[in-house]
Amino acid sequence: MKAGLLLNFQNYRNQVSDAQSVTEELRIAELAEPLGFDSVWCVEHHFTDYAACPDNTQMLAWLAGRTKRIELGTGAVIVPWNDPLRVAEKMAFLDHVSQGRARLGLGRGLSRIEYDGLGVDMNESRLRFDEGAKMIIEALERGFIEGDGPFYAQSRVEIRPRPLAGFRDRLYCVGMSPESVVQAARLGARLMTFSSQPWDIWQAGDFSRYRDTYQAEHHAAPAPPLIGDQCFCHPDSSIAADRALEYMGNCFRRLSEHYEIGADHLKQTKGYEHHAETGELSKQFSDDAKARGYCDVQLFGTPDEILGKLQARRELLGDFELALSVRFGGLPMNQIEESLRLFARDVLPEIQSW
Repeated sequence: MKAGLLLNFQNYRNQVSDAQSVTEELRIAELAEPLGFDSVWCVEHHFTDYAACPDNTQMLAWLAGRTKRIELGTGAVIVPWNDPLRVAEKMAFLDHVSQGRARLGLGRGLSRIEYDGLGVDMNESRLRFDEGAKMIIEALERGFIEGDGPFYAQSRVEIRPRPLAGFRDRLYCVGMSPESVVQAARLGARLMTFSSQPWDIWQAGDFSRYRDTYQAEHHAAPAPPLIGDQCFCHPDSSIAADRALEYMGNCFRRLSEHYEIGADHLKQTKGYEHHAETGELSKQFSDDAKARGYCDVQLFGTPDEILGKLQARRELLGDFELALSVRFGGLPMNQIEESLRLFARDVLPEIQSW
């Protein structure tokens, strides 16, 4: 079982300068390899304090030069916001400078403020994703890119430097709705998801849908999914629970604002019907109840408690990879590093042995 870190670049409520926020995230990134983690993943987000990393391939190229063995993944490139040619070029170059350690994660995006700021019609997101993702994957396999679709008309040009290898066996795709998990399966990608609901519900719903579609499309079982969790580890169980509820709760509330969960615009936006339905259902619960429910499916506790949660999840889902977010919701940096080091010492070696 592999475990990595997910860099979010969150500057919660602008509590520090952006310069300090970036410096702290870089500190976490540089700790990953010496602490024994297998990978580092990096988001793409724009414009707000919720998360700000406008080019994750640039971030990962920096980290490639400061590491030797760790895998480097985009978590994810948001396809409708990017030119497929530039994504293919950047990923090929990242693979060269990291000597084959790059991992390609693709996503579709959900935030109206980001779509509007980038001048992309959110109603076109699914069509843009389908067209652009196919072009990117094929370009990295063939060494050239071309397209005649309505969004990304592209004359044939070579990708230089030529890709070291294709990415089909190191391809991930975010799936946070029934439609998106089907997209991921059809692409032949590993499913990338983020903890947001009880695991038995996810296993019976989206995960089963993904596995069934993958088997039908490719006549083989899919590789284990990549699951993103917020994580806080502490030797005292009650302190871990209190801090998780505070800081993960902070992050959930900021997430709800950023994605406008429950807002009416999703009802009129093509391709986001599931998110609109989920937002309507969420109105039945108080903000505190929703925050607590969100925290309950994340990873927090003593090392033994976290191991127990992971073992129970593994018994339900089978094998999976982890991408842990450790900096969120205004959690102080000294507590982040203490949590990270404790996890690396007392949890990481055990799960890597599974």
